[in-house]
Amino acid sequence: MKKDTHPDYHTIKVVMTDGTEYTTRSTYGEEGAVLQLDIDPTTHPAWTGGSQHLIDRGGRVSRFQKKYAFLNK
Repeated sequence: MKKDTHPDYHTIKVVMTDGTEYTTRSTYGEEGAVLQLDIDPTTHPAWTGGSQHLIDRGGRVSRFQKKYAFLNK
Protein backbone atom coordinates (compact mmCIF):
# COMPACT_ATOMS: atom_id res chain seq x y z
CA MET A 1 0.00 0.00 0.00
CA LYS A 2 1.22 3.51 -0.82
CA LYS A 3 2.31 5.75 2.01
CA ASP A 4 0.59 9.09 2.69
CA THR A 5 -2.52 8.31 0.61
CA HIS A 6 -4.99 8.63 3.49
CA PRO A 7 -5.80 11.93 5.23
CA ASP A 8 -4.88 12.50 8.86
CA TYR A 9 -7.78 11.23 11.01
CA HIS A 10 -7.85 12.86 14.45
CA THR A 11 -10.10 14.04 17.29
CA ILE A 12 -11.96 17.38 17.05
CA LYS A 13 -14.67 19.14 19.08
CA VAL A 14 -17.98 20.02 17.36
CA VAL A 15 -20.04 22.89 18.82
CA MET A 16 -23.73 22.95 17.80
CA THR A 17 -25.77 26.16 17.40
CA ASP A 18 -27.36 25.75 20.84
CA GLY A 19 -23.93 25.50 22.53
CA THR A 20 -23.84 21.75 23.09
CA GLU A 21 -20.52 20.11 22.29
CA TYR A 22 -19.31 16.67 21.43
CA THR A 23 -16.02 15.10 20.44
CA THR A 24 -15.64 13.08 17.28
CA ARG A 25 -12.97 11.89 14.88
CA SER A 26 -12.58 13.74 11.58
CA THR A 27 -10.19 14.90 8.89
CA TYR A 28 -11.23 18.53 9.54
CA GLY A 29 -8.44 20.88 10.68
CA GLU A 30 -5.77 19.80 13.15
CA GLU A 31 -5.88 17.65 16.29
CA GLY A 32 -8.08 19.40 18.87
CA ALA A 33 -9.65 21.84 16.39
CA VAL A 34 -13.12 23.26 17.12
CA LEU A 35 -15.81 23.08 14.42
CA GLN A 36 -18.49 25.72 15.09
CA LEU A 37 -21.72 24.79 13.25
CA ASP A 38 -23.97 27.46 11.74
CA ILE A 39 -26.69 24.96 10.83
CA ASP A 40 -27.30 21.66 12.59
CA PRO A 41 -30.02 19.00 12.86
CA THR A 42 -31.67 20.81 15.79
CA THR A 43 -32.26 24.03 13.81
CA HIS A 44 -32.41 23.20 10.10
CA PRO A 45 -35.92 22.94 8.58
CA ALA A 46 -34.99 19.76 6.70
CA TRP A 47 -34.74 17.91 10.03
CA THR A 48 -37.20 19.92 12.13
CA GLY A 49 -40.06 20.05 9.60
CA GLY A 50 -39.95 23.84 9.64
CA SER A 51 -42.75 26.06 8.50
CA GLN A 52 -43.37 25.88 4.78
CA HIS A 53 -45.14 28.52 2.77
CA LEU A 54 -45.77 28.92 -0.92
CA ILE A 55 -44.66 32.07 -2.65
CA ASP A 56 -46.99 32.95 -5.51
CA ARG A 57 -44.77 34.32 -8.25
CA GLY A 58 -46.61 35.34 -11.37
CA GLY A 59 -49.88 33.83 -10.11
CA ARG A 60 -48.80 30.24 -10.79
CA VAL A 61 -49.98 28.90 -7.46
CA SER A 62 -53.26 30.80 -7.71
CA ARG A 63 -53.89 29.50 -11.24
CA PHE A 64 -53.11 25.94 -10.16
CA GLN A 65 -55.41 26.15 -7.13
CA LYS A 66 -58.21 27.64 -9.26
CA LYS A 67 -57.80 25.03 -12.00
CA TYR A 68 -57.95 22.08 -9.58
CA ALA A 69 -60.32 23.52 -6.96
CA PHE A 70 -62.98 20.95 -7.95
CA LEU A 71 -60.78 18.16 -6.50
CA ASN A 72 -60.84 19.73 -3.04
CA LYS A 73 -64.63 19.39 -2.55
